[in-house]
Amino acid sequence: MRCPFCSHEESQVKDSRSTDDDAAIRRRRQCNQCGARFTTFERVQLRELIVIKKSDGERQPFERTKLERSLRIALRKRPIEEGRIEAVVNSIVRQLESLGENEITTKQIGEFVMAALFTLDHVAYVRYASVYRDFREPDDFNEFIDNLRENNQKAV
Repeated sequence: MRCPFCSHEESQVKDSRSTDDDAAIRRRRQCNQCGARFTTFERVQLRELIVIKKSDGERQPFERTKLERSLRIALRKRPIEEGRIEAVVNSIVRQLESLGENEITTKQIGEFVMAALFTLDHVAYVRYASVYRDFREPDDFNEFIDNLRENNQKAV
């Protein structure tokens, strides 16, 4: 494993343990060159996912960190525990991998995120929707929230 501080290619594992949800292994490492310590995570990857961008059809490797970052932006300053965010990210990644396709669209990812945020936090759901659905006017928010209220009343 390459050291993030000096780029030396050899390090020693000092400690390994499972994460809380057993979806990854957390490893503490020490660089053999500079002695710096850093943490790595090892996760199961069922298939190599390629994301097809909506805007120009460009294909890029799926990056879990982008998914996590977009969720964290929507959930900023919301009362959601760290463990629940990690569980949602893991769930979405598993759903994407289990689609059976190597290529996925940003639309598919967005729909999985929307579904997860709907059950997790309605404020984060509206925040994410405002970007994902490209709200341009205050009326876009009003219409979306009216639909949300309507769906909540039907569920009760």
